[in-house]
Amino acid sequence: MQEVDVLITNAEYVITVDSERRIFRDGAIAVSDSKIKDIGKTAELTNKYVGKKTIDATRKVIVPGFIDGHIHSAFQMSRGLADEVGAQKFLFERMYPYEGYLDEEDNYWSSMLCCLELLRHGVTTFIDPGNYHPAATAQAVSQVGMRSIIGKSTMDIAKSGFGSLPPTFNETMEEGLERSEEVIKKFHGSEGGRIRASLCFRGVNNCTDQLIRRMKEMADHYEISMQAHACFAKETRDASVAAHNAPEVERLHNLGVLDSNMLLIHMGWATPKEILLLGDNDVKITAAPSSSLHNAYGNIGMGSVPELLEMGLAVGIGSDHSSSGIVDICQEMLLLAGGYKEARIDPKIMPPETVLEMATINGARCALWEDEIGSLEVGKEADMVMFNTETPEWQPLYNPVSNLVYSAHGGTVDTVLIGGKTVVQAGEVLTLDDNDIYKHVRQIQPKILEKTGLEEIMQTTWPIY
Repeated sequence: MQEVDVLITNAEYVITVDSERRIFRDGAIAVSDSKIKDIGKTAELTNKYVGKKTIDATRKVIVPGFIDGHIHSAFQMSRGLADEVGAQKFLFERMYPYEGYLDEEDNYWSSMLCCLELLRHGVTTFIDPGNYHPAATAQAVSQVGMRSIIGKSTMDIAKSGFGSLPPTFNETMEEGLERSEEVIKKFHGSEGGRIRASLCFRGVNNCTDQLIRRMKEMADHYEISMQAHACFAKETRDASVAAHNAPEVERLHNLGVLDSNMLLIHMGWATPKEILLLGDNDVKITAAPSSSLHNAYGNIGMGSVPELLEMGLAVGIGSDHSSSGIVDICQEMLLLAGGYKEARIDPKIMPPETVLEMATINGARCALWEDEIGSLEVGKEADMVMFNTETPEWQPLYNPVSNLVYSAHGGTVDTVLIGGKTVVQAGEVLTLDDNDIYKHVRQIQPKILEKTGLEEIMQTTWPIY
């Protein structure tokens, strides 16, 4: 009998998402030194291993830790601030003024609230597209024990055809590059490798050609990813064509920066030519269905996620921000699967197995982290989520992948392990203080409304007495 750090037994199902896509009934997982040592049937592993710690996963379905491929941790306190507005108003009249107000402490508590919701819903890794206080995000991630890719948001055109940035965002190209490099040097590979850095030219239309090229050079030098929002609305495409005589992805191709280390977010309005360019350059993509549905971007109706997947590209899934309402990858999977079935009038398109891949192994590919996370395989980090199936959403349980995508939600998460360490148990996060977070958020909330001037419009159309 070999001793291991953690031995998990009796799982109703273990969905590995490994190269063979194996699913084990009555499954078990052995963990040593933060990594998966063995995986298989309970009878097999209990004859080989004894655990310093044992976890009885009876009536649990175990899946790889979810990877939220795109979420603004700084936006977590913006829920309800931007309802019933389109792309331009959403950003330039609501979200940018909100984010421009946040100081480092505000950003820290927003990030803590974000980590709380992510962990409770089974996310072990998230990709942040950049904000103006990345050290605060890193502090939160470090404290709660998650994995994350963080970055400094950078834009060097204050006014474009898509809109004008708030004064607090204004910086020169050199300032943006210098501050971005500081984040890389300070945080990339920190916390035992749990935190990585990315370069973020956040809005393509608010970035000069020179900034984008220089960022590509820096990303290649440090061997990290670079990311940007692109093709998320008709207005962004039209603004790019007006300013550069090319839509966004085609412009990036003309600049020579499309590559396998680039992650583009949304991508609902890519042209046929741009889709081919994405395939030719192995570009990574993250879809954000709830964001599009909330703001009527048209990314599902106009999007090409099924085609991009068929081309073999890594397409992940992200919740984007709490402004869309949900920060729950389970619900995002349902929206994406159901949305494309409805848009294409095809019940077979985007089956549950496909969207689960997007939330796990494809998300790991988007993060350039697939060698360590994204599936339950020997040698990979022991990041996993256990769902409690003794809830109405999970019964009856004929097909665990179907239940996970079509009926379950993040609230049925019972246990979360990251690197073999239990960070969520019985639905409660062990590495942070919920009540302390709520207290600080309640204190910050009225200041946000006052500073942004949004207080008067943040009311329901129904009378409040």
